[in-house]
Amino acid sequence: MSELMKYGLYFVLGGLMVTVSTYAGSRGQGFVAALASTLPVITAATFVLIYLNGGTEYTLSYAKHLTWFALPWLAYVGFMILTMNRLGFWFALMGGLVAYSIGVVLLKLAIR
Repeated sequence: MSELMKYGLYFVLGGLMVTVSTYAGSRGQGFVAALASTLPVITAATFVLIYLNGGTEYTLSYAKHLTWFALPWLAYVGFMILTMNRLGFWFALMGGLVAYSIGVVLLKLAIR
């Protein structure tokens, strides 16, 4: 399989997950949408693809670094939950992304 075909497949897999989440969420099925968004299918596929292309060392590095983003992600989602009804969707989204970014920067500074 060519490099271009591999990256095309990766793109389709990622897009499929976003499509399923968006479809379910827009139909009022928040639980199904959240489940589709957080299923470790993309992570598992990424593990497999990194392993096949780079081996155990790179796969392990990816797995370790992936755990670092759990707390900033919780800050992002928590901000959305706490502010969306009071301040509106767009402010909550932007604020959540800022909270995530600040969390990542603080995390990066803390692990130095």
